[in-house]
Amino acid sequence: MFSKPSQKYSVFLLLCVIILSGCTTQQTSADAESEEELRKRALEIHDRVLTVDTHADTPLRMIQPGFDMAERHDPNETGSKVDYPRMKEGGLDAIFFAAFVAQDIRDDDGNSRAKALCLQMLDSIKASTDRNSDIVGLAVNPDDGYRLEDEGKRAIYVGIENGYPIGKDLSNIELYYNKGVRYITLVHSSNNDLADSATDSDGPEHGGISAFGEEVVKEMNRLGIMVDVSHGNDSVFYDAINMSKAPIIASHSNARAVTDHRRNMTDEMLRLMAENGGVVQLTMLSNYLREAPANPQKDSAEAVLRADMKPVDEMTDEERTAMRQAFREINQKYPDPPATVVHVVDHIDHIVKVAGIDHVGIGCDFDGGGGIEGIFDASEVMNITIELVRRGYTEEEIEKIWGGNIIRVFKEVEAVAEQIQAD
Repeated sequence: MFSKPSQKYSVFLLLCVIILSGCTTQQTSADAESEEELRKRALEIHDRVLTVDTHADTPLRMIQPGFDMAERHDPNETGSKVDYPRMKEGGLDAIFFAAFVAQDIRDDDGNSRAKALCLQMLDSIKASTDRNSDIVGLAVNPDDGYRLEDEGKRAIYVGIENGYPIGKDLSNIELYYNKGVRYITLVHSSNNDLADSATDSDGPEHGGISAFGEEVVKEMNRLGIMVDVSHGNDSVFYDAINMSKAPIIASHSNARAVTDHRRNMTDEMLRLMAENGGVVQLTMLSNYLREAPANPQKDSAEAVLRADMKPVDEMTDEERTAMRQAFREINQKYPDPPATVVHVVDHIDHIVKVAGIDHVGIGCDFDGGGGIEGIFDASEVMNITIELVRRGYTEEEIEKIWGGNIIRVFKEVEAVAEQIQAD
């Protein structure tokens, strides 16, 4: 048919080009299908495992007149990051609502106000779960999360952020326990009577956990309340490890080796957390997840604001409110680029490498500053699972990260309490 070898060769090359072109088109299509299948597989895993977020400051919103957790709120319009409809959208099965009380004057009047506010928030959680018992339930033990998931409901656990509402009265701890509290964050952004903060501008006061704080830890162990060291300085972590008879938690902290922030945990801490049997819950605050890029306009505006600012402990309540609003306005005017889900799983990867798969979880800090690109509110938490699947995590590993690890610690804390009470 062909008179010259060159003609045969030309036709052969043409056929190869056609075949390879078709293969390239098919491969591109396969890659697109592969990503689609990955997302589908990830969402199926996300639906099967118990997903637990260990930290949300939502109770502060729940005490606002007219705020209804059963309604879906637009986070861009209201600032709200969690409600029951968005928990369902994001496949978030369980959450710890933290009753947060900001640090104030440490005297009888201040302690009384803190206790009253804490009780108001705890009662609002109970009222909300009672009012919406067809879709949520108050959870007080580890198995409640699984039971409520089986019933098609969201599980609402309760914590307290900042031990300040304990005041100087250990009996308050049992009062809060009876209201459903299952972890207490010992300290917040300023030192209190229990412990030193990682971020107090005056530096440490007690050298870690105070003598009274040690009594608080013992009482928490007796009752079965998890000891939370997030916000504490490094000495608080080491003291808690030594003082607590039960494993401890960090309800919303990240890895310092990945992002150098005082609120994050060093590799030594991560290794000790593994030895302790505790768990570190990753949080969704950009400054804890990645190094902030230079933002000179924001720095200058904040410097001007601080130059005319009184010391915080000399401010009235109105002045503190105005100060916080001024800083919010600066952040809105000169925002830093947000962190992403990639940064979140970078931290998970590191903690798994250092401490192991059994010692990492999720604590988003929604309604307390948490919210990043791709995980802006509770409706987007499934994106963490998608990125975990993309990096090769198995369903068993994802189950541990999302809920298994914190539930295991919860059970061990309860077992220690039972032993202490039996003795």
